[in-house]
Amino acid sequence: MSLTELIVMKTPVPSLRGRKVLITGAASGIGRATAELAARQGAQLVLTDLHLAPLDEVVAGINADGGSVVYHQAGDVSDYDWVRAFAKQVDAEVGVMDVVMNVAGISAWGTVENLEHKHWRSLVEVNLMGPIHIIESFVPQMVHRGQGGHLVNVSSAAGLLALPWHAAYSASKFGIRGVSEVLRYDLRRHNIGVSLVCPGGVATPLVDTVQIVGVDRENPTVRKAIDGFHKVAVSPETAARAIVKGVRKNRYLVYTSFDIRFGYWWARKFALPYEIAMRIANDRFNKLAQIAPAVDAAGRAATSAGDVTNGPG
Repeated sequence: MSLTELIVMKTPVPSLRGRKVLITGAASGIGRATAELAARQGAQLVLTDLHLAPLDEVVAGINADGGSVVYHQAGDVSDYDWVRAFAKQVDAEVGVMDVVMNVAGISAWGTVENLEHKHWRSLVEVNLMGPIHIIESFVPQMVHRGQGGHLVNVSSAAGLLALPWHAAYSASKFGIRGVSEVLRYDLRRHNIGVSLVCPGGVATPLVDTVQIVGVDRENPTVRKAIDGFHKVAVSPETAARAIVKGVRKNRYLVYTSFDIRFGYWWARKFALPYEIAMRIANDRFNKLAQIAPAVDAAGRAATSAGDVTNGPG
């Protein structure tokens, strides 16, 4: 490999026009916005989501607007057998993908004494094993074809920074960050780019449904905090534009807002101030938990807010 090749990599997918693009979590939020934007840019879409009805609605809307959804199917990306069967059907009916986007994900927050095993397992199975299932079922074909391509994995600010109450969520998001970091180099020789998307606040349905285990979401103080999040969150469309631009420019780290870019830079350059800031944030979250503990039907403090469900990443 020449010195130039070591430093510069030609952009594998400079345009989505005519490209076959797989997007998971396409029924809502970032996944939906990305699918709609990719369709407007001429992509041939393969879409999937856990929920069939909203997925059908997205497909119908894209096709009605002149876009092209060449294949879609509802399913659970955490189910390896389903993903393998889905991939075989896509291979047979559509062919090899040019771009693979792992967007589907779920979220749950909580302290270690409140989180249950089901929360840890669900987050890892959907947010980490789900993308791994997609990668191992779709990317080898791109390698064997020998014509390059691009892989997008959606992580989170919680995959870069030690956010309070995010231990289980960060386990999955730091995990996909590690996978992406390695694949960034492993796939380079095959002219396959890798983008790691690290959203901060994005105003998706996931914000209003995310579990905060051990905390009453309906408490006025908690609602006020959530409303404050909405004020600084970017739209799914803004996130989608950042993702598509990241593919077209072959960028590894893709930020959807400046605050996360700055926060990650700060954490790397100023270790002690970063640690102090995280301690302060953790103390504030702890006070919020004391103000608004979740209670069960009998009025006792509860430790679970129910089951996590698939949603946009």
